[in-house]
Amino acid sequence: MNKKLKQDILRNMASAKQLNRRDIIYSMGASLGSVALASILPSRLSGSSAQTGPLALKEPHYAPKAKNVIFLMMEGGPSHIDTFDPKPHLNQIHLQKFTRGGENKSAMESGARYYVESPWKASQVGQSGAWMTEKWVHLADVADDICFYRGCQAESVNHPTALFHMNTGNRFGGDPAMGSWVTYGLGSENQDLPGFIVLPEVSYPQGGSPNWGSGFLPAHYQGTPLRPQGSPILDLQPPPGVTPEHQRENLNLLSRFNHDHLKEHPWQDDLQARISNYELAFRMQMQVPGILDINQEEEKTKELYGIGTDETEVFGRKLLLARRLIEKGVRFIQVYSGGWDSHDFLERAHGSRITSIDKPMAGLIKDLKARGMFDETLIIWCGEFGRSPDNGIRDGGTTYGRDHNPLAMPMWLAGGGVAGGTTVGATDEIGAEAVDVVHPIRDVHVTLLHLLGLDDNRLTYFSGGRFKQLSQFGGNVIPELLS
Repeated sequence: MNKKLKQDILRNMASAKQLNRRDIIYSMGASLGSVALASILPSRLSGSSAQTGPLALKEPHYAPKAKNVIFLMMEGGPSHIDTFDPKPHLNQIHLQKFTRGGENKSAMESGARYYVESPWKASQVGQSGAWMTEKWVHLADVADDICFYRGCQAESVNHPTALFHMNTGNRFGGDPAMGSWVTYGLGSENQDLPGFIVLPEVSYPQGGSPNWGSGFLPAHYQGTPLRPQGSPILDLQPPPGVTPEHQRENLNLLSRFNHDHLKEHPWQDDLQARISNYELAFRMQMQVPGILDINQEEEKTKELYGIGTDETEVFGRKLLLARRLIEKGVRFIQVYSGGWDSHDFLERAHGSRITSIDKPMAGLIKDLKARGMFDETLIIWCGEFGRSPDNGIRDGGTTYGRDHNPLAMPMWLAGGGVAGGTTVGATDEIGAEAVDVVHPIRDVHVTLLHLLGLDDNRLTYFSGGRFKQLSQFGGNVIPELLS
């Protein structure tokens, strides 16, 4: 660290009157201390230019394979057995008693658990021979672009904690979401839009908005949800009679007050975030309405996503919007599909969910390829855990479903840097547990960052007395997923 930079840091520390003694002493260390100080003080004091803003582009740690992410979250936990990891042995033991020792008995007595077969046949598709159940009519067309991963294991059987874990790396919530870490590490290509956008269902997922919160990172990096019904963002447009010129004058006045206050309270980075968000909201008024208007797309493009068909309309619109947002430079987009918690009526519940996403997902991959965007866009599909090969008796076994299973879960990746046309890992004979290329969720997170050119061990933020990262305490890249 050069002498002038040290002097600047010491002057800034002297002005930060409310920094406690331990923080100041820690921050006076060598280069490690200067990193901590950059997290404690606002960006304008730690070397960032106020003109560039918190979402300004940043250099990755090394050459990235992908630059954007579309994360497809199937809330509720889809079944691997009934999607991309069929288990023929379950056909032989259907409705027999579930036992760990392997003994199979009649299970029609009340309260027993029993094995359940998939309601659908499965076959190999594409040149790669990927396994899919027959419900995947359209995704089979792009099977050779997808890497199916069967080795991931979760750590929780409860929806909220499992969702928090997949989305933030922390089962108990409160930490930054994946999209927050990515925008913190790389910034965003479009300063007039949020770097991290969420497309939820009408009802938020279990655990609510902390699934896309910024946690201990500055508020600039939190996800911005777009409402699926009505105005995507409330109060996006000013009241009647308020012109852009009036808004600009009001923002200028407010900004002067806030900056004066910030000079006296430089440690309050939420105030800096508030100033930036006011400005971003003003700029979004010009950009968002046009981006959200998918009627600008050609009819053949809308049909590709299943728009115009009742079963696929909702998810198709989300994925087409995701592609439009990626085109405009949004860094990370998460799209939710709910209703996958099929404890009963598996054929009806999972069947309708698969139909609703099948054509839109295939359309997204085809559209990205046609536009030359596929190789730089990382797509990830998963839920918070998988499903069990067994279930409890209900109605004599006629309405069977599947319970939660964190030890085996379906996941696929496609696009930037992913080994398309492959199946990685395996589960056991009945789909109860992953047994090959087994990795925890934190390794999936580390792999995601790696594909974006980010090193999880270097992408850290000082909070609560230590440097924190997405993986919590480190993880490993899964090399089998990479091209």
